[in-house]
Amino acid sequence: MTRWLAALALAGAALSAHAVREVYNFNPGWRLLVGDASGAEAPSFDDASWKPVTLPRAWNEDDAFAKDIVDHSTGVAWYRKRFTLPADVATRKVFIEFEGARQAAEVWVNGQRIGLHENGVTAFGFDLSQAVKPGDNLIAVRTDNRWDYREQATNQRYQWADRNFNANYGGLPKNLRLHVTDSLYQTLPLFSNLGTTGVYVHATGFDHKVGRATVTAEAQVRNEHDKARRFGYEVTLREPGGRVVASFKAPTQALPAGATTIVSAKAPVVGLQFWSWGHGALYDVETTLSVDGKPVDKVVTRTGFRQTEFAHGMVKLNGRVIQLKGYAQRTSNEWPAIGLSVPPWLSDYSNGQMLASNANFVRWMHTAPWKQDVESLDRLGLMQAMPAGDSEADVTGRRWEQRLEAMRDAVVYFRNSPSVLMYESGNRGISAEHMREMAALRDRFDPHGGRASGSREMLSQALQNVAEYGGEMLYVNKSARRPMWAMEYSRDEGARKFWDELSPPLHRDGDGPEHKGQSAAPYNRNQDSHALEDVRRWVDFWRERPGTGTRVSSGGVNIIFSDSNTHHRGAENYRRSGEVDAMRIPKDGFFAHQVVWDGWVDIEQPRAHLLGHWNYAAGTVKQVTVISSAARVMLMVNGKPFGATTASEPFVFRFDGVRFEPGELRAIGFDKDGSKVCEDVRTTADAPAALKLTAQTHPQGLQADGADLALVQVEVVDAAGRRNPIALDTVKFTLDGPAEWRGGIAQGPGNFVLARELPVEGGVNRVLVRSTTDAGVIRLRAEAPGLAPATLELRSQPMPVAGGLSTRFPADGLRPRSTRGPTPATPSFTASRLAVAIASIEADSGMPAQAIDDDESTAWTSEAGKGAIRFKLAEPATLNEITLKLGGWRERRYPLRVSVDGTEVWRGLTERSLGYVTLPLKPWRGQTVGIELAGEAEGGTETANTEVANQKIVDTGASRLGRGMLSIVEAEFYRLP
Repeated sequence: MTRWLAALALAGAALSAHAVREVYNFNPGWRLLVGDASGAEAPSFDDASWKPVTLPRAWNEDDAFAKDIVDHSTGVAWYRKRFTLPADVATRKVFIEFEGARQAAEVWVNGQRIGLHENGVTAFGFDLSQAVKPGDNLIAVRTDNRWDYREQATNQRYQWADRNFNANYGGLPKNLRLHVTDSLYQTLPLFSNLGTTGVYVHATGFDHKVGRATVTAEAQVRNEHDKARRFGYEVTLREPGGRVVASFKAPTQALPAGATTIVSAKAPVVGLQFWSWGHGALYDVETTLSVDGKPVDKVVTRTGFRQTEFAHGMVKLNGRVIQLKGYAQRTSNEWPAIGLSVPPWLSDYSNGQMLASNANFVRWMHTAPWKQDVESLDRLGLMQAMPAGDSEADVTGRRWEQRLEAMRDAVVYFRNSPSVLMYESGNRGISAEHMREMAALRDRFDPHGGRASGSREMLSQALQNVAEYGGEMLYVNKSARRPMWAMEYSRDEGARKFWDELSPPLHRDGDGPEHKGQSAAPYNRNQDSHALEDVRRWVDFWRERPGTGTRVSSGGVNIIFSDSNTHHRGAENYRRSGEVDAMRIPKDGFFAHQVVWDGWVDIEQPRAHLLGHWNYAAGTVKQVTVISSAARVMLMVNGKPFGATTASEPFVFRFDGVRFEPGELRAIGFDKDGSKVCEDVRTTADAPAALKLTAQTHPQGLQADGADLALVQVEVVDAAGRRNPIALDTVKFTLDGPAEWRGGIAQGPGNFVLARELPVEGGVNRVLVRSTTDAGVIRLRAEAPGLAPATLELRSQPMPVAGGLSTRFPADGLRPRSTRGPTPATPSFTASRLAVAIASIEADSGMPAQAIDDDESTAWTSEAGKGAIRFKLAEPATLNEITLKLGGWRERRYPLRVSVDGTEVWRGLTERSLGYVTLPLKPWRGQTVGIELAGEAEGGTETANTEVANQKIVDTGASRLGRGMLSIVEAEFYRLP
C-alpha cells in the first residue's frame, strides 16, 4: 500500500505541476495472457498469473526467424495494465495513443468498452475522459492477429494481412502514450476513432543561400468547455538543444463551446538548416494556446524543412538533383526473437547502416511503417516512400475503402516528418480514378508538404497525368516527365556464412534445394557473387542516371537491406537477400554499395572494396575481385605488385591466378591521371586464440525498463586481436543479472533462435540481451573449446515509473545526426551525353511513333520480315550512342544493324538487361538513322521467376514476339556534349 500511495502521490504531483499538457510513456507495467479469457475486461479480474511485460511487445516474438511467417502463432491475446491518475483528471481530457496493433485491438477502461481498431497497421487513439477516474484505473486490450481476421462491420478481410510478405507480430508491438490536456486543446493527429488531425507544420519560399523559408504552423483546436473561450496562439521554433530560432503568433480569437477550428500562424525565418540526405536537421515547433495570457495547452512537434521537386524525370531535394539509391525494406524491419519491437536507438543503428552503405532512400513495403522508424529516418537524413496498406493488386469496394482509410490515417500521422517524400498508393498499378482519390487525400490533408503521390508501375502517359511518380518492380524505366524508379531489384540471395567456394564451409555457388520445382542456381549465391550481382543490377540504373539525356531513370531500390523473416527461398525459413544479415552484420554487398552509390548522382568519393578475406589454405590460387569507382586498380601482395588493370565491367576489376600468401593483400585505385584516390586492405589472421565481446546500447546506457536491448557482438580472434574470417566455432553464453536472454541467429535447426549456444559465421555473430525492470549489473560470458573465454559487464540504469506512467520515453537522448552536412550548392552531375531530337519516323509496318513517345506501356512492333525503322533527326548530328529498350529485354537478344545516312555505324547482338541497352556508334555525321533486324532474335520467351507468384509482373513481352519481329519500346539518340 505504501508503494502504491507513493506512486499515486508522484503521479499527482507531476500532473498538478504541469497545468498545460502532460504526455506520458504508457509502455510500462502491462500483463500479458496468450489466449482468450472471459471477463478479462473487468477491473476485478485476477491477472496475477499473467506475464509482466513492458511494451512494445509482440506476444509471439519468439517466432521471429524461428518459423516461416506462414507458421507464425496467431489468435487472441490480452494485455492489461493498472495506472493511477490524480483528482483533477475529472476536469481534464485524457487520450490514449496507440502507434498500432496487430491485427485488431478492442479496448476497455474500468470495464467500459472504449472502442475497436482493426486495420493492423496505422496509429489510432481513443478519448478516455469519460471512463477514467482519479486514483486507480484499469485498461484491458483484447488483440486478435488471425491471418483471416475479418472487419466486424463488413465481414471483409484486409488485403495486406498476407502470409507472403507481412510478418505477423501480434498484439501490441508498438509504443503507447497517454495525453492529459485542458478542455481547450490541440487535437492529436489520429484520424481513426478520434477523427482529428493535430498540428501541421510546413514551409514555402525557400532561399537556400541564406536558409530562408516562410514557416507555417497550423493546429486543429477543439473547445470542450461548456462556454466559449477566447484564446491566443503562439509558435516558437527551437533547435533540439533549446535555442529559440523564431517566435510568431496569430490574433486572439474566440471558439464556441463544442466547436473545432483550424488556427494558423506563419512568418519568414532566416538561418534555417534545411533537412537533407545524411543531414537530419530538425526543429521543435512549440505551439501554445493561452487564455488571458496564461498557457493552457502546449504541443511540441519535431519536424524539418526541405524543398522538393518531381519533374523532368528527376527528383530534386533542396534544388539539387538526387538519384534514388536505397532499399525496399519490409515494414517489419525485424530482428530474431524480437520482431519489430526494438528500442529506438536500435532502429537508428539499423537504419543508420543503410545510410552508411550510401543509401539515400527507403521504400517500406506494403504497409505503413511505425512511427519509430519514420522518426529514425528523420533523425538520420534518409528519404522514404510510405505505403498505406496493400498486396499485389488494385482492389474495389470495401477493400479499396480500407486502403483509402489507411492512407488517410498515415498521411495525417506522418505529414510533419521531412523524411517522407512519397506516398505509395499501390504495390502494383492502380486505376486512374483510384490514383485521383489517393492524390485527393494528399491534397486534403497534406497540401503543402512537398510529397509526391504515386504508385508502382503507372507507366503510360495517361497514368502519368494523375500519378506523380511510377516505376516497375524489377526493371529500369525512364521518363522526361514523371520520375520513374525501380521499386525492387536484385532479388538474389546469399547467406553471410558463405564467402566463396574456397572458404569453409565450402558452399558451391548456386547450391541449395529447389524452390517451386526450379533450381537454386540462379539465386542461391555466395557472398562474393551476391555482391557482384548487386553491382551489375545497379549498373543498369547508373547508365541511365540524370545527366545521360532527356529521358532518365530516377534510380531504384534493392530488395532488401537486412535478411528478413518473409518471402524466402532456399534451406532457411527467411530471406537472405540482405546486404546485412538479420543481426545487421554487413555482407560484402554492403561495401559494394558504398562504392557504387557514392554521391547524389555522379560518384563523389572514389572507393575500393576487396571482395572476401585473405585467409586461405596453403597453395590456394584464386581470382581476386575488387569493386571500385577508380579508373585503374593495382593489386599488391605483401608489398609486391601483382598487376594493374582497368574494369572488366563497370566497377568490377579482376585479377586471375593470385596465389595466397599469408600477410597483406592491398588494392590501390588510381584516377585517369594516375593519382592514387583509394585503397582497401585485407590482412591474414593467425589461428583462433580467443573470444571477444563488445556491446552497443542506448547512448545513455542500457535502460532498466523491461524493453531496452543490448546488442552484443562475439568474435573469434587471433592472439593479436584480429578476427579470423573463416572461424565457425560454436559459442556457449552464460547470462547473469537482471536481464533476459533473446539470443541471435545462425544456420541450423531452428536457426538457433533463443539458443544459448550458437556458432559464429565468418568469425562473428551477435546476440541480444533485454533488460528487466530491475536496474543492476549484468554479466555475459562467452566460451568455446580451445579459445580463451570473454566476459562483458553491463549496468542497466533505473527507469522512473509512477502509477504505471513515465515521463521518460524510449527515444529520449537520441539526437539528430549529420554525417554528410547540408545540401551542397554545386551541381550533382556533369552531363555525359545530350539527347538529339527526332523530327519524324517511319517504318514499313506497325506504329513507329510509339518507339519515341515517352510511354513505356507502348512499343513499335514490326511484322515478321519487316523489322526496319527509320528516324529523321531534327538536324544533322554526329551520334555517339543509341539507347534502346527492346521488347522482351530480359529474355531476348536482337541482331541489329544501325546506319546513319546509309553508312553502317554498328552491327551486333544486343545484350539482355533490366531495361535498356546502349550501342556505341562509329562517329558519322548525318540526319537519317536506320535500325533493322539483321537476322532472327535469340533467346527464349520464358518469364518464370521463382519468387514472383504472378508471372504478369515479370512479363517483358517476349512471348508475343516472333523471332523475325523487332520491337522497340523506346529509342533515344545521343551526341557528346
